[in-house]
Amino acid sequence: MSAKKTTPEKKAIPEKKAAPAKKKAAPAKKKAAPGKVTREKATPEKPSTALVRRARRINRELADVYPYAHPELDFENPFELLVATVLSAQTTDLRVNQTTPRLFAKYPTPEDLAAAVPEEVEELIRPTGFFRAKTKSIMGLAKALRDDFGGEVPGRVDDLVKLPGVGRKTAFVVLGNAFGVPGITVDTHFGRLVRRWKWTEETDPEKVEAAVAALFPKSEWTMLSHRVIFHGRRICHSRKPACGACPIAPLCPAYGEGETDPEKAQKLLKYEKGGFPGQRLKPPPDYPGKPAPPLAAG
Repeated sequence: MSAKKTTPEKKAIPEKKAAPAKKKAAPAKKKAAPGKVTREKATPEKPSTALVRRARRINRELADVYPYAHPELDFENPFELLVATVLSAQTTDLRVNQTTPRLFAKYPTPEDLAAAVPEEVEELIRPTGFFRAKTKSIMGLAKALRDDFGGEVPGRVDDLVKLPGVGRKTAFVVLGNAFGVPGITVDTHFGRLVRRWKWTEETDPEKVEAAVAALFPKSEWTMLSHRVIFHGRRICHSRKPACGACPIAPLCPAYGEGETDPEKAQKLLKYEKGGFPGQRLKPPPDYPGKPAPPLAAG
C-alpha cells in the first residue's frame, strides 16, 4: 500500500494592523515678503511690586515738594491752552506766555483765528520760533474747530489728535488741564526723569506713557505729570542735575550723575527754587515764585 500524502497545515497569516491616521499638518506660516519686517505685538510686562512702591513713594515726595505744581502756560479757556501748547514746541513756556497775550487779544476765538491773514499771525508769533509752520498749524486747527466742532475744543483724545499740529502730548495737556480728564504728558523732562528713576527704559513717548500709566492709578496721572516736569525744570536738569540739592536724592537710582556738593548744587536751581521768576505771567494764587516779566520787559 502506498503511503497517504498529508497536506501540510497552512499557517495563519497575522492580520496587518491598520496604519495610524496621519495627523493633519499645521498650516504653514506665511513667509514675509522679502525686505518686509513683521512685528509681533509685545505684551507689556506687569511691573514688579517693588517698582510700583518706589515710584509711588517718589510721587508722594514730589507732591510735598511741589504742592502748587500746575501747567506753566497762561490760558483762560481750552482754545487758548490748545494754541499755547502747539506754540510751545521747540521753545520755552515763558516765551509762549510772553507772546500769546497779543495773539489772543486780536484772535480770541477759533473763528477769528481761522479767518486771519497768515502773514499777520506769523508776525505775532515770531518770538516762539518756527513761526511759519506754527502759523499753519494753529490756523489749521482753528479752521477744523470752526468747521468740524462748532467752534469748540473737543474733549476726546481721538478728536484732538486729528487736529493739525496736535499729538498725544498736546492732547493730554488740554484734556488734563481744561477738561479734568486724566492723562500722562510725556515731554522731554518727563521722559528723562522716568528713565533716570528706572521706571522704564523706553524712549518712544507712547511706550513711556503706557509703562508709567501701569505704575499709578488713573486719578494721579495729570498731577504726576506736573510734578515730574516741575522737578525736571527746576532741579533734575538734563546736563547738570542738582543732585546735592535734590529732596528725593535718597530714592534716586541716578544720584551722582550731577553735582553732589550742596553749595554748588544750590546754584544750579531754577525758577522759584533758585529765587527767580517762573514761566507764567499770571501764575496761580498759591505759586510761591515771582511772575515772569512780559515780553517788552524781558
